[in-house]
Amino acid sequence: MTLKPWAWAGLGICGAGVATLVGFAFVDLGTADQVASVGGGAVGLVGFALAVIAQFGGTSASPSAPSGPSASARDVHASGERAIAAGGSIGVASTGGAASPGSPLPPRAPASGAPGPGSVTASGTGSIAAGGDIGSASTGN
Repeated sequence: MTLKPWAWAGLGICGAGVATLVGFAFVDLGTADQVASVGGGAVGLVGFALAVIAQFGGTSASPSAPSGPSASARDVHASGERAIAAGGSIGVASTGGAASPGSPLPPRAPASGAPGPGSVTASGTGSIAAGGDIGSASTGN
């Protein structure tokens, strides 16, 4: 396990604090008590401030979320009356009309993995297209 520099700095500061408190305990237990009280309060306030910053601080992009267009970006177009197009998987889709998907919802179709690059186009009345799996679809015709 490799620790980051901030973790090593934190461990060093904690070690120095413990050594200081042990040194004061051998010299004067009353002074060690006062140093521990002030140090504990300071550490608590710093911890609280860091927790507030982590909770409400500035936004940052998660490492798994792409920040811009990627190689797997796709063009998704739906044209035509009651057309449905999705870049990924569709659990249940219905374009309306007389038929509709049954209830309760069918089990979700197994994912076939990440969809590849390309385009998804649904054109025409009541068409359905997906870049991934389709669990249940009804065109209503």
